[in-house]
Amino acid sequence: MIEQLSLYRAPTTVTDCRAIADWLREHIAAEVSLEDRLLDGADEELPREFARARVLSPYEKDTGSELLGIVRYEERVLSEPERGGGVIYDGQAVQDALRKRLPTDSLDHAHVVLLDRVLGTWGDHDGRWHKRVSVLGQPALVSVPGLYEAPAKPKAYYEAQQRHALVTGDPPPREVLENEVDGEFLVEDDPRTTDALKGYVLSAVHYLATGEAFCENERCRLSNPHRQPSVVTAQLREPAFCPEHAAMYQQNCR
Repeated sequence: MIEQLSLYRAPTTVTDCRAIADWLREHIAAEVSLEDRLLDGADEELPREFARARVLSPYEKDTGSELLGIVRYEERVLSEPERGGGVIYDGQAVQDALRKRLPTDSLDHAHVVLLDRVLGTWGDHDGRWHKRVSVLGQPALVSVPGLYEAPAKPKAYYEAQQRHALVTGDPPPREVLENEVDGEFLVEDDPRTTDALKGYVLSAVHYLATGEAFCENERCRLSNPHRQPSVVTAQLREPAFCPEHAAMYQQNCR
């Protein structure tokens, strides 16, 4: 049973962590506390651990480089997170690094870390890295940019992207694609980010409490959709939960 939950902020994102914490208090019995960014005040070894967790190629399982320039980059981004971006990290390696730095390892105290990093996991079935919104476990990691990048956008989005590149030779501005493509999907700094992340944080707590990774019902907030329209359906549309999980979390409302 989870008695305490610590939720760690991702201050460089649009996420309203206080709103997520308040929502959780309405749905779970655990005591919920809102904490500062877990990466603040990092020790000297953490930049090296992030450097070793870097995904170097989407099709190579081996990760990491401790070249001085890369370690220096990680030092800068840890102290000035707004300067980061464009890097994918092995989610399990990051999880291992942060686990050692948790204030407590009690099994009834869940830790969920909101991150401004893109996380991935290696797929043995197809030999490539896959971006993820969350990495479950202790601590659980929820990637805010992963919310925009991991689930696939509608097919028309990629078709419009290719058309624009063929005509201009450059990738189209985000605003162009948003205006051209019908369908529902989340984009960087989307004002719906906070609401969409609530279910992913609850899923992390649910996994630690029950051992159940994700709900198979894609209309439930505890599901893990692989496409953006399904993310919108699961996280931003009624009902909030499937019947089984509505009974567990008492409220069938957002």
